Amino acid sequence: MRITLKICLYFLFNCISASVLSSGICQLQGHFNLNGMFQDGDLIIGGLFEVHFLTVFPELSFRKEPEPPYCEQFDMASFQQAQTMVFAIDEINKNPSLLPNITLGYYLYDNCVKLGVAFRAATALVSGTEESFSNVKCAGPPPVIAVVGDPGSTHSIAISSVLGLFRVPMVSYFATCSCLSDREKYPSFFRTIPSDAFQVRAMVQILKHFGWTWVGLLYSDDDYGFHASQSFHQDVQLFGGCVDFSEMLPRDNNLRDIHNILAVIQASTARVVVVFSTEAYLLPLMDEVALQNVTGRQWIASEAWATSPVFHTQRLLPFLGGTLGIAIRRGEIQGLREFLYCLRPDSNPRNNMVRIFWENMFGCNFETGGRKIEVEGERKVCTGEEDLISTDTPYTDVSELRASYNAYKAVYALAYALHDLMQCEEGKGPFSGNSCADIINPQPWQVVHYLQKVNFTTSFGDHVSFDENGDALAIYDVMNWQPNSDGAIRVSTVGVVNEGATEGRVLTLDEDAIFWNFGNKKPPNSVCSESCPPGTRRVRKKSLPICCFDCLPCGDGEISNTTDAIECTLCPDEFWSNPSKDQCVPKEVEFLSYEEPLGISLTTASLLGSCFCALVMVIFSHHRNTPVVRANNSELSFLVLLSLKLCFLCVLLFIGQPQLWTCQLRHAVFGISFVLCVSSILVKTMVVIAVFKSSRPEGKNAMKWFGTAQQRGTVMALTALQVVICTVWLTTASPTPYKNSQYINSKIVYECAIGSVAGFSMLLGYIGLLAAVSFLLAFLARNLPDNFNEAKFITFSMLIFCAVWIAFVPAYVSSPGKYAVAVEIFAILASSFGLLVAIFAPKCYIILLHPERNTKKAIMGRATQKK
Repeated sequence: MRITLKICLYFLFNCISASVLSSGICQLQGHFNLNGMFQDGDLIIGGLFEVHFLTVFPELSFRKEPEPPYCEQFDMASFQQAQTMVFAIDEINKNPSLLPNITLGYYLYDNCVKLGVAFRAATALVSGTEESFSNVKCAGPPPVIAVVGDPGSTHSIAISSVLGLFRVPMVSYFATCSCLSDREKYPSFFRTIPSDAFQVRAMVQILKHFGWTWVGLLYSDDDYGFHASQSFHQDVQLFGGCVDFSEMLPRDNNLRDIHNILAVIQASTARVVVVFSTEAYLLPLMDEVALQNVTGRQWIASEAWATSPVFHTQRLLPFLGGTLGIAIRRGEIQGLREFLYCLRPDSNPRNNMVRIFWENMFGCNFETGGRKIEVEGERKVCTGEEDLISTDTPYTDVSELRASYNAYKAVYALAYALHDLMQCEEGKGPFSGNSCADIINPQPWQVVHYLQKVNFTTSFGDHVSFDENGDALAIYDVMNWQPNSDGAIRVSTVGVVNEGATEGRVLTLDEDAIFWNFGNKKPPNSVCSESCPPGTRRVRKKSLPICCFDCLPCGDGEISNTTDAIECTLCPDEFWSNPSKDQCVPKEVEFLSYEEPLGISLTTASLLGSCFCALVMVIFSHHRNTPVVRANNSELSFLVLLSLKLCFLCVLLFIGQPQLWTCQLRHAVFGISFVLCVSSILVKTMVVIAVFKSSRPEGKNAMKWFGTAQQRGTVMALTALQVVICTVWLTTASPTPYKNSQYINSKIVYECAIGSVAGFSMLLGYIGLLAAVSFLLAFLARNLPDNFNEAKFITFSMLIFCAVWIAFVPAYVSSPGKYAVAVEIFAILASSFGLLVAIFAPKCYIILLHPERNTKKAIMGRATQKK
């Protein structure tokens, strides 16, 4: 955003500046209609002043070139500041020891308190007013060697952003924004008024002196207010103070916003209110303060309104009487009063500012030039001979020279810089090759070098110099608003804040001279008395508005049992905070219990599955001589049923509070039982295939490899390998009970740590390998004749088994605490029920419901029929 502004202003500057014609003549492209004063000289100093309060812009028709804006509401005090600059230049020209043989001139313009006008004036200063001059390179002496002003921070930011590109020095006498101390952004900006960073520190010194730690803050909606409020928040907290509220004064004086601000002020317990604002922003609020009778507040004024006469009325005395404020250093300038009285208007249009002043001072109008003024219905004609001595206005009041005194110092700072530049000895200069500046044609960037090193003392005794950021030494007067004999407000100096003073004497106050508007007593300090209930802690607010403390609840696992706890106490490892967070209570221990609904459901399913296995075993035993049982290898069938019963019963080891023996047995029993089951099914599948092969001529000898002994041996061998895996796992990294607080901080999840991930993975992987082989063999043998249809049932059962355990892995990993155990139990039960139902339900169906089909003839008949 700032880069874009610089680019736009840069191009605006170049568009308005002189352009080179094809003939090599530089010609000015246009003129601005500006109020100003001028005087020729060898070197010209520019000046920008707020001589008018208001700028009126004509309506735009977009059919013709718009008329120039004009200014209204003349400010006598600001015109005095402009005349003080003229006086300083006149005084320097008469001084034989300062800039001898050099005459200074000036171009002074009115910025009308509007950025657009201020930038037009600054552009006119740096581009000059000559219509044209002949020089192919458009080179020559700069129109102005430096600029005094602008008084506004926002104006100075914009103008200095452009003038800094060309290193044109700019010395402001009233711009206080701390942002202007940035040397990278504003390399040629200086000021004789202290930065707001110093003003804030001066404010804090006053608050600290009186023990006011509980305050409110108001600030204007501009650069001045924003930066000052930010610095104030930081500095107040450093000395231990608190800001109860922080409100921005509206730019458009919106009445609803002002009423909201007043409501905040009245609701606050803070009796001290600090205000960083100009008169224009603050006056509407003070009008409402009087209307709503808001009393009992100690106002602390920033330098922008601490001495403003617009508030010095009988109407505001009950509310603003006793105000303390920071004011820029008051000075005295000998001979200025007489100089101001000697002013006379002339007919030169470049001096129209003097003519406008004269018309406003005497309520008259010159026959030509100037704006017409109606006084009591009659038009007076100015003669130019009116008597200024008979007037009593801020223009002639030199008793409180503050801004004018800063303008005076700014001119002298430039004069001393130019004087040092002129005294340079060739060969000992500060520039390239030890060169000096051209005395006839010095460049602005060379003046910047000498301005940085200026060091002198005024006739009033004030020391003037600039630090590395172009800031002046910070000295402020402490002002107090007191009642006059006529009931109005008068402003008195009751102390000094000197940043350059020795430690401990930064603030000097005459407390006996201070007028208080609280029964002539110092206002009490409204400290932050906020207490926090148990279970919370007191912390300073980080967001705006800032209060002394926030009562923030203690975090999970933390407690506080006092009303002023700054920190919460962390509970011990196996304890947690109660709901009110004022006591530590033992953490709830969580595990899959037999007493909770989930545990009861899973236990019931386990016992049911075991009972079904037993029932099928009874059915098969009772009908062991029937063809259905005999045709399906009754011995392996009983072995499968036995292993499935163990699978169902091993679920009981997973439920209940983990013990060392249950943790060690649960996975071992589960792994061995499933391998026994799956290996039996694998052998059954191989037997089915062998029987089918032996029925063909080429496979007559197939069954000799799958006799009863071979079947038993294969099952035992495959199961023994799982036993070895479990033994190694249990002896090297056995599962153990573990209290886990990582899943849920407020609970202890009692679980079995698996010990070795590799051991658990090998156990599951071995079961998966056997299941995959069984599924593959059964799938290949699924199309055998119906009298050997056992392969179809095995294929379906192993498909269910594999699907369950493939889904188990991600579900197990993502499930927290006891739910991981529940997922594992569910996988065991689902796969066991799948095997039981897929393999044995069809056989039990025939045995119990269709005994007529449980004959050898019926079985052989189906095969014959299909042929």
